[in-house]
Amino acid sequence: MEDEKIVALYWDRDEGAIRETERKYDRYLTKIAYNILNNLEDSRESVNDTYLAAWDSMPPHKPSVLSAYLAKLTRRISIDCFRYRTRDKRLASEYAVSLTELGECVSGGNTTEELVNVKLLSDAIGIYLRLQSEEARTAFLGRYYFLDSVKEVAAYCGMSESKCKSLLHRTRLGLKDYLTKEGFFL
Repeated sequence: MEDEKIVALYWDRDEGAIRETERKYDRYLTKIAYNILNNLEDSRESVNDTYLAAWDSMPPHKPSVLSAYLAKLTRRISIDCFRYRTRDKRLASEYAVSLTELGECVSGGNTTEELVNVKLLSDAIGIYLRLQSEEARTAFLGRYYFLDSVKEVAAYCGMSESKCKSLLHRTRLGLKDYLTKEGFFL
């Protein structure tokens, strides 16, 4: 079923919307959740929570790209679950590893000033990524947004793992330099 029809089902409050969403996007959303949580049971729960969040948010929201909207919901829910699970301990997951990698160029503090500048930082990262090659942008988003492993990113970018690691490293260094020039203190 087309995404526009699925969104229309949500707006009509037709429960078939959830079945159609699950049929079309379940594997995609489960992969995103699993990359963050590294636990299939928690991933399934996060995806089910995504369906509920989609039901609760449409209307008033009417996403133009349903897959991106659902991915955003899944990431948020899974990250919240990850934070809850790992308050006292650290578990290995692609989310934890990718945060460590990005820690070299973006700080994770919670000062009021940093919280106010989150939108500016997001815009600056978006601008930087648009200036990069398609290959670098795809690899960066795959690794740090979709939280795919380096091996997976290398596979769908058609490069070796070592080349992928180098590309990601250069992109992170470039991002750090760009953000510093834009006035962000890291």
